[in-house]
Amino acid sequence: MTKALIVVTNNAKFDKLYKATGICLREAAHFNKVMQENGIDVDYMSPKGGYVPIDPLSLAPDMMDQIDWQYYLDDEFRNTHLAKSLKPADIQPADYQVIYFVGGHGAMTDFPENKELASIASAIYNNDGIIAANCIGVSALLAIRTTDGKRFVNGRKLTSFTNDEEALNGLTNDVKFLPEDELKKSGATFEKGEAFKSHVVVDNRLITGQNADSATDVGEAVIKALLK
Repeated sequence: MTKALIVVTNNAKFDKLYKATGICLREAAHFNKVMQENGIDVDYMSPKGGYVPIDPLSLAPDMMDQIDWQYYLDDEFRNTHLAKSLKPADIQPADYQVIYFVGGHGAMTDFPENKELASIASAIYNNDGIIAANCIGVSALLAIRTTDGKRFVNGRKLTSFTNDEEALNGLTNDVKFLPEDELKKSGATFEKGEAFKSHVVVDNRLITGQNADSATDVGEAVIKALLK
């Protein structure tokens, strides 16, 4: 049975500000929906396990669509996946064919230098699995190294939340770093589309999305890759 591991942040606060954050609900819900529709089981893992905060901005009325509400009101999603997420020690990478890193500004703190997450992702990828990531979740790739010690993203085509989108958010000076800049510094070939419009980049078994509205398309690209 094909399984996907959805990785989410435990971080509930901006690094530099007393401002609440967490996961972007849409990025988790929409990807999960695609997996569900294609008969793929999912588990949720976070760096520490346990409680997973939702970014309040992703719960704003103008941000929530029918799929977001479906998951927000689902007891299993809230009380099991988000309240009792698995921790890295609980995971056997061989059980999963897909790992997906969810964005939201919380991920800036506990994804980019996390060797445990990187090790699990590497194991899945090296077993012919797929690494997928969306928006700020793409920053998790910064911690991954190849077997010869080079950065995993070096020379790979990808996307993430862009500098332009962060500027439009008005948070450029408040975030810990800008994912676009860091990914470029690490040797990635960065491709971006229009701000806040779905944009997905597929580089073999690496699939990345630019922003929250890309999550469904990332999921569909994962399904297409699994069917190859």
